[in-house]
Amino acid sequence: MKEIFSVKLTLANKISYYHLLAFLIALPFDRFYSELVLASFLIHAAIQLTNPGKIRVYAALFLPALLYMLTVFGTFYSSDVSQAYMDCEKQLGLLLFPLIFCVIPLNFEKYKIPLLKAFGLTCALLILYLFFDAWHVIQYNKLPFSTILTPAFTNHNFSSPVELHATYFSMYISLSLAAYLYLLIYSKKRKERIFYSIICLILFSGLLQLASRSVFLATLLIINVSIPFFLLKGRMRKKFIFISACFSLIVIGLLATSRSLRTRYLTTLRQDLTLAGVPQNLSESRMRRWHYMGELIRQRPVLGYGSGTEVDLLKNNYFEHRLYNSFLHELNADNEYISLFLKNGIVGLLVYVFVLFLGFKYAIRYKDFFFFSFLLIISVVSISENILDVNKGIFFFSFFFTFFMKVISDQQLPSGPVAGIKPAG
Repeated sequence: MKEIFSVKLTLANKISYYHLLAFLIALPFDRFYSELVLASFLIHAAIQLTNPGKIRVYAALFLPALLYMLTVFGTFYSSDVSQAYMDCEKQLGLLLFPLIFCVIPLNFEKYKIPLLKAFGLTCALLILYLFFDAWHVIQYNKLPFSTILTPAFTNHNFSSPVELHATYFSMYISLSLAAYLYLLIYSKKRKERIFYSIICLILFSGLLQLASRSVFLATLLIINVSIPFFLLKGRMRKKFIFISACFSLIVIGLLATSRSLRTRYLTTLRQDLTLAGVPQNLSESRMRRWHYMGELIRQRPVLGYGSGTEVDLLKNNYFEHRLYNSFLHELNADNEYISLFLKNGIVGLLVYVFVLFLGFKYAIRYKDFFFFSFLLIISVVSISENILDVNKGIFFFSFFFTFFMKVISDQQLPSGPVAGIKPAG
């Protein structure tokens, strides 16, 4: 872990590196810390503008900024301009990270492994704290330890001590797990392999406990698709595909044996995707809400209703169709694709798909395991969450999308080995 904190760089680049490190460590915690680091990083980047000769502008880095421009454009025809302005302010990270990363001359390719190590270790330590907190509550109330698998200690209830949404924390864990599986595969030292195995076990345990179905699916795709096709070849690839498929089936089987986890992962998923013929208390499934959203989309399919209009539009729609629970809780679309379609029409949806498509294209072309895994997480979770409406989702998307694009742009620059790990591909 020495390579995480001890780096040999010029003073300016060392400050840039420690800003990146501080941001990743702060990301799973209260948004105040992430925003504080970002503000400091912005000031540092502004100082770097005094040396314009080191500025490298890469057009691909500004793909997230296209989504910010969508929000800005949507303010011009929005019926709720004040909320639209708030959305513009909230999504500033989509624009700021590309600007910052163009200005600082740090070689991201060389330091991506130490940074991802630090991010994963932060998530693992936070999971251990949450398990300890849950165990303390169980002990205090003299409950059986098996209670930890009940709804009282899973999903949002598990992450509530740190006030972090279960799905977004799961996204962080999934990417961290991908990083430590990569380290485990390429590490040659026995002590390192044991350490990485322990971290992977902690991360996977936390992922199961948080019980985010979409992130769990994305993680299985990373294990069964990303790893064999990006990191392995020949007989080793075939062997790993067989082992990972068996592992996935065993995990799914174990989930089915736990009543509470089976309910969370399988039963509620089936109910959530049911449109009709469900009991009254399940009538507000995601699929049913999405069905009624289609009526709104068909009225303005090209440009949508504008930025900041989603919640009020859906509240009226919920009330009209007697979805009173959704109305009272002011639920959004719970789907980034539908959300953009609603606010920015087919134009917004196509822009988002275009950004993800180009990301996948770059990841495959440059055989970037981390970028491809990150995009899998984003693409799958976008089906069940409005990623770009929440600070933690915006920061996760804008930082890592720009970060991995910067890594690709830096691959042509000379760089030495990092922590003895061979680059993927």
